[in-house]
Amino acid sequence: MNLELSEQEQIRRESLAKLRELGIEPYPAAEYPVNATAAEITAGYDPEKGNFASVCIAGRLMSRRIMGAASFGELQDATGRIQIYVKRDEICPGEDKTMYNTVWKKLLDIGDIIGIKGFAFITQTGQLSVHALELTVLSKSLRVLPIVKEADGQVFDAVTDPELRYRQRYVDLIINPQVKDVFVKRARIIATMREYFNAAGCLEVETPILQSIPGGATARPFITHHNALDIPLYLRIANELYLKRLIVGGYSGVYEFAKDFRNEGMDKTHNPEFTCMEIYVAYKDYNWMMAFVEKMLEKIAVAVNGTTKVDIAGQEVDFAGPYRRLPILDAIKEYAGVDVKGMSEDELRATCKKLNVDIEPSMGKGKLIDAIFGAYCEEKLVQPTYIIDYPVEMSPLTKRHRTDPTLTERFELFVCGKELANAYSELNDPIDQLERFEEQAALKSKGDDEAMYIDMDFVRALEYGMPPTSGLGMGIDRLTMFMTGQTTIQDVLFFPQMRPEKSVKKDSEAPAE
Repeated sequence: MNLELSEQEQIRRESLAKLRELGIEPYPAAEYPVNATAAEITAGYDPEKGNFASVCIAGRLMSRRIMGAASFGELQDATGRIQIYVKRDEICPGEDKTMYNTVWKKLLDIGDIIGIKGFAFITQTGQLSVHALELTVLSKSLRVLPIVKEADGQVFDAVTDPELRYRQRYVDLIINPQVKDVFVKRARIIATMREYFNAAGCLEVETPILQSIPGGATARPFITHHNALDIPLYLRIANELYLKRLIVGGYSGVYEFAKDFRNEGMDKTHNPEFTCMEIYVAYKDYNWMMAFVEKMLEKIAVAVNGTTKVDIAGQEVDFAGPYRRLPILDAIKEYAGVDVKGMSEDELRATCKKLNVDIEPSMGKGKLIDAIFGAYCEEKLVQPTYIIDYPVEMSPLTKRHRTDPTLTERFELFVCGKELANAYSELNDPIDQLERFEEQAALKSKGDDEAMYIDMDFVRALEYGMPPTSGLGMGIDRLTMFMTGQTTIQDVLFFPQMRPEKSVKKDSEAPAE
């Protein structure tokens, strides 16, 4: 890391040393007795009642206006900002005015964390403030914060550079308070889902992240090495096969919020590390799961936004059910104008060429159909839509359709042209499952490095008998994007993956305080 200091960084370190020379510890260890927040005072102060007459607040100094023996500042805590009023003779009642004249006016900087003891009041201009009677330095900031200014309802100098915002999320959270709300809503989404699943009688569980066989999805895995066992291991690409083992073991319903890892591309809707919720419920099918998901998403939308209608990239999306159910082959016929039902692999390749759909030589029938669907159908699916009844070649873990053995009982939920969920009536025939795995192995031998591995232990588990089961996987990151109106996955991840930082950019000179 480049340790060359800017002028402002040098000045702050000099202030740090001067504080210590004055006998003031800039990083005290003792507890600071906070008893109120900016939001609580703002919402609850009543001048007629004279409440908040003895408050202790703490936070970051975000602005300061010094006017001789009196000053105003703005303090930001986890709940918002509030004005503070600092008067020399109030915080320095004796002869020694060092705390005001030296510490407050000269040695404190924007970004420093301070504590204020005092009382709430309304200034002559009608501004709610905290009148300081005591000031404590709690943490000296050695780097200069980018300053965001607001005037007449407009924001100036807002930090919008993704490189800074994503790489230094801690700075983003300080200077863009609205970012915090996205992650508060993310937590509320997960809490609402847990409440919903628990009420349905399902058990939250944990399954391995390090796996000897990366199963449960068609994706390229990350690989590592276990030194003690001297074996290769994979970071999981999905938790499906372990959760279904638990259904075999006798649980009626299990779910997990899992960190999954796929060694693939990155874009606005994909991150190599992501959070996926998977749930499996015995004695249910994909029709039951569609109704279950509709009710869940309605509940989440209302919990997060107070309504089932959400604005996503300028489009109003209504999560109130029921959702349209459209067979995938019918979707291709509707949007691409071709009927691919019953086509051979060669016919599908010719169709892709005719439709100008990019394909690879390693692709089998399933991926060729998926390529056509992706090119012509996905972007048309704005309102929540269930794409159902996928061909067997596209769904190696899914039960065959009860009326058409060439299809499977599977659905994917699409919103705003993006997949949000994937669900099946789970395949529980061990002989059929082994045959599907072998077909995947054949694709892998042709060069498809995303094809599934054969997991013989999972086949063995199915041989003991798994009840009819419905399963669902849903991306939490993408769900959060939709429910909060964000357009990139990086905006709903605290710390998205980024290229290594080549050099530390110098902070700009601090604006005048």
